[in-house]
Amino acid sequence: MKISEKQPLVFTIADRCKTCYTCIRECPAKAISMQNGQANVITERCIGCGNCVKVCTRKAKSFYNEEQQVLHLLKTNNNSIACVAPAFPAEFKEFKDHKIVVGMLKKLGFDKVVEVSFGADLVAMKYEELILSDDQKKYISSDCPAIVSYITKYYPQLTKFLAPIVSPLMAIVRVVKELYGEERKTVFIGPCIAKKTESDDPDYVLTFKEIRNIFDTENIKAEDCEPAEFDPPLGGRGAVFPISRGLINTIKIEENLIQGNIIVAEGRENFKEAINEFDNGYIDDHNLELLCCEGCIMGPGMFSEGKRYQNRAYITRYVKTKLKNLNIQDWENHFNRFQNINLNREFSQDDSRVKAPSEEEIEALYHKMGKHDKQDRLDCHACGYESCREHAIAVLRGLAEVDMCLPYTLDKLKNMVNELNTKNTKLETVQQALKQSEKLAHLGQLAAGIAHEINNPLGVVIMYSNIMLDEINPSDEAYEDLKLITEQALRCKKIVSGLLNFARKNKVKFTSVNIAEFINNCLKAVIIPANIEVEQKCYLSNFSTSIDEEQMTQAITNIIKNAIEAMPNGGKLSIELCNDKDNVEIKFQDTGTGIKDDDKDKLFTPFFTTKEFGKGTGLGLPTTYGIIKMHKGKIHVKSNSNPQKGETGTIFTIILPQLNEN
Repeated sequence: MKISEKQPLVFTIADRCKTCYTCIRECPAKAISMQNGQANVITERCIGCGNCVKVCTRKAKSFYNEEQQVLHLLKTNNNSIACVAPAFPAEFKEFKDHKIVVGMLKKLGFDKVVEVSFGADLVAMKYEELILSDDQKKYISSDCPAIVSYITKYYPQLTKFLAPIVSPLMAIVRVVKELYGEERKTVFIGPCIAKKTESDDPDYVLTFKEIRNIFDTENIKAEDCEPAEFDPPLGGRGAVFPISRGLINTIKIEENLIQGNIIVAEGRENFKEAINEFDNGYIDDHNLELLCCEGCIMGPGMFSEGKRYQNRAYITRYVKTKLKNLNIQDWENHFNRFQNINLNREFSQDDSRVKAPSEEEIEALYHKMGKHDKQDRLDCHACGYESCREHAIAVLRGLAEVDMCLPYTLDKLKNMVNELNTKNTKLETVQQALKQSEKLAHLGQLAAGIAHEINNPLGVVIMYSNIMLDEINPSDEAYEDLKLITEQALRCKKIVSGLLNFARKNKVKFTSVNIAEFINNCLKAVIIPANIEVEQKCYLSNFSTSIDEEQMTQAITNIIKNAIEAMPNGGKLSIELCNDKDNVEIKFQDTGTGIKDDDKDKLFTPFFTTKEFGKGTGLGLPTTYGIIKMHKGKIHVKSNSNPQKGETGTIFTIILPQLNEN
């Protein structure tokens, strides 16, 4: 039976795969590629061992199913033969008598039910002849189809060492065809997936999982079936074939540690190590008995996997009982009849090796992944490969992805998180600025409307109060009242002017200035008390910048005045200038009382002030903010008002684009 490329033996069920890399880790042939987070079986590289099917807890790996074909066969052909693998006692543990299993198969529709173990008896005889005939020629057992595929694909130079003997299954098929007729259809039932691609004999292959499904589908129950014995030829010692050293036990060759002419290796890592050492000449004076699984009793087609030694115990108990009750004469008659049947087999190379990438390519990939030194190559196996080197080679061959490396992915994720945090911080700053700008825009419109509405009547009040003040005698009792009205009206006018300045959207008139001299002029425009020290630091490489001198003077003097007022008992005001090719930065740092944390978000809100009543309108910083924004600049504030957290004070930083004069 052959599997076509359109119907691969093992395949992935995409929506179940969760990218855990377990299948890659368990695949001895590394026949699984990871592309876009999807683990796919590469058919031409697959050896059919079924490890990926066995280890996938989500059942994302499945295999070619022949249940429907066999059901159709049983309903249309009364002469079909079931060939049952010797591992069946470990599968059907719930039945104390093997005759129940045979009865269920016959109830299902099989005309004959035979043991593959008789084929194992014949094959063991051929192995014995082969091993004892020539001490110089060494062989690798060929009864495991996954081992045969692995050697022909990945060690094609060792194909000549494969024992030229058919497997027990192929042997029993040849026997029953001769005994019962060539027209008979044969169905193998066992624990192995790889048997589905071993040869055209038998006609169909079912795993124990599949036959159990058929029993359920057809409602075949043990209590409804009549127990029956296997049909001849009955197997003998070949029934131990599925367990470790089964071939040796069947041949009855003593395993002599001194002579040491047979090495047994089983399991996905052990068999690979044995083949590699054989290829390198370390053990090429030994015969190899190899099994891909830990014995066929742990095959991927087992429905009730059980424990390894528990399964082994079920096999040995069955064999003991079987040999005790075996009709030796009948067995010998059949054995003698078929011992000369053709059990020869030939193997051809199927080289599936891929050219290894160069060391330069591997090193380049290491550097791309941040593995610059040997200590960075952890060989942690998290990617499913045995080493960082194997993973790198798989990536370069297109079988794996860089992101499969856990340390690399964690570092990449860490960098992404840091980058996101930085971007989030910047985004929050921008959002705050947008909110502030939007709020100020609305307040500006409101302020402008109010200012225009009250400006005219306020002018009338000021004009008539001044006329009355000029006409009245200073000694008159009403003089002081009129004077107070005039002063407060003027104060209102100042507030209205501030509102108009805040709300205005004047076009910025850029002129080129020496920014250091400009700051000096702003300092001269402000009265600085004797108890306040002013320190200037200049790190400018380019003194020329373009600003609206009138508006920027208002903004800078507002900040300087606020710094002075924050230091009523004296202190130090530091002004630092620096620039790069794009921006000029002006930093004002005072040692004043600082700004409370609750007040920081309100600094640029109109009419908000921390000054005493009557000493501030709350329009200075909002106006400054507006002027800076009109210059397409930025203004930042840092402040500490808690002496327990360090020195108190405030830092205003203005960043302006170093524009060329238009």
